[in-house]
Amino acid sequence: MVAVTPRRPAAGVRPRGRSVVRLLVLLVILAVVLYPLVWMLGTSVKSQQEIASNIGLLPERFTPGNYTEGWGNFDVSFGRFFLNSAMVSLLTVVGNAVSCLLAAYAFARLRFRLRGVWFAVMIGTLLLPGHVLIVPQYILFRSLGLVGGEWPYLPLLVPQFLATEAFFVFLMVQFMRGIPRELDEAAKIDGANAFGIFRHVILPLSRPALVTTAIFSFIWTWNDFFRQLVFLSDLEDYTVPVALTLFIDSTSQSAVGPMFAMSVLSLLPVFGFFVAFQRMLVEGINTSGLKG
Repeated sequence: MVAVTPRRPAAGVRPRGRSVVRLLVLLVILAVVLYPLVWMLGTSVKSQQEIASNIGLLPERFTPGNYTEGWGNFDVSFGRFFLNSAMVSLLTVVGNAVSCLLAAYAFARLRFRLRGVWFAVMIGTLLLPGHVLIVPQYILFRSLGLVGGEWPYLPLLVPQFLATEAFFVFLMVQFMRGIPRELDEAAKIDGANAFGIFRHVILPLSRPALVTTAIFSFIWTWNDFFRQLVFLSDLEDYTVPVALTLFIDSTSQSAVGPMFAMSVLSLLPVFGFFVAFQRMLVEGINTSGLKG
């Protein structure tokens, strides 16, 4: 009688099955994440009547006129709102990158009295919600004559150049602490002072932290609504998030189609900014900012 040896499954069957399951799970997650965006894109080309009756993704009747109507719906072209948001967002990126980097360098590499106390105070500001700080900020800027002045964006930009974003300061401090101090000592031997160390050692190696700060600063500022609503009062000074609320007026009459059309266009700069810096961000994370 011949004994029959059971056949073992191929070595690659289980790993292949796990890969298929993992791929299916990722596809489900991707579908859940992209569904609101696809729905918004489909709604932007629906008529006003169809928006109220058709909740599906695809429109029954293609209505591209929502984009032209939304672009010229107000006395000021919607392009003006895009320029205002771009200006505020880009200047915020510059302000946060420069001020937070300098503050982080002081906390991470320099020695001064009460450094730990001031760093703890800065971290403590992370516990305060922004809605608590907006009232004293408004009173301060109004007493200085900056609210509603010739350049109404100063209340939005001045704090960014004073390292008020504790999250980015903390992010850069933690990153700089990972840079070997032997590099500082080598620079001192070559005759570099504190500014020289910052310029020739810390600044080149801090590119990943700067890119991360730039990406999040741009996205958060572009999508910010509350602070811009508080400080901006004239129509021609509105940014995109504030301007989108103008499509719904106090009489409950709304232009939902044009509003969704402009919402789709408002996402394009965010996607473009992220895609432009994504490679630098990933490379910085993989190399930790140090090259051998």
